[in-house]
Amino acid sequence: MIIVSETNKNDIIKLLGPPSVTSAFNNDLYFYIERKTTTGKLTKLGKKKYLENNVLVLEIDNRGILLKKDFYDLNKMKKMKIVSNETNVDYKKQSFIYEFLSSMRQKINDPLGKRKRD
Repeated sequence: MIIVSETNKNDIIKLLGPPSVTSAFNNDLYFYIERKTTTGKLTKLGKKKYLENNVLVLEIDNRGILLKKDFYDLNKMKKMKIVSNETNVDYKKQSFIYEFLSSMRQKINDPLGKRKRD
């Protein structure tokens, strides 16, 4: 029912309803998520088990026409490889001069220290 290069944004919402998640970068992305779970066995302390975990990703261009659709089910997601690299955040300490000038500015703006701090 949803055809690439023919179906528009309004038709998609009429057929599937509002998306679970939307994202807007260069094009709009609509994510429709279906998840069914059940409680596991008592030996596994009732850990939830996924029966279905389906995700439909629709990419819509700036004119509102469907560009691309991808469907991911539980089996397809298990085959996906996740990159294990991490991005390191490097926080630098501010210099002594910056800290000193900041404290002087604060004392000039509030000499008695009674201003409410945010």
